[in-house]
Amino acid sequence: MNKELTIKLKSNYHQYVRVWKLLKRPTMAEFITISKVSVIGLLAIGAFGFVISIAMKTFI
Repeated sequence: MNKELTIKLKSNYHQYVRVWKLLKRPTMAEFITISKVSVIGLLAIGAFGFVISIAMKTFI
């Protein structure tokens, strides 16, 4: 059981290191694009929730 755990931990560690090496810092243009998409998504979800809230108060 101890040997299996060691093998599993080593495997996970190597996967984490591989992902860490692939990471790169986003450029300013990428960051702005991601921020815009995130804000649009949050606004859309908020608007959808607001519409549902108004509909529930109106019809119930």
